Amino acid sequence: MWGPAIIGFGSYHYKYDSGREGDICTIGFSPRKGKITLYVLCGFPGQEQVLEKLGKYKAEGGCLYIKKVTDVNVDVLESLIKQSFEFKAKSH
Repeated sequence: MWGPAIIGFGSYHYKYDSGREGDICTIGFSPRKGKITLYVLCGFPGQEQVLEKLGKYKAEGGCLYIKKVTDVNVDVLESLIKQSFEFKAKSH
């Protein structure tokens, strides 16, 4: 658990140019009221092409928001999660 509402896998240390730093999950999700938040967007090569096949979602920053799992192609979502995890694991 990362905080009271995020279920995360793996971990990495980040540090911003501002000097702010900390530890966070490599990928994660949070089942929130009205939407599921997935912490998986990291800009891996080909990410936009994967998102084009995903289905109905909203994205902001590193987060992907879906209302229902049935709104997205689960196989594409699985691929997105795997590629994000592998990219972050190599990058950090």
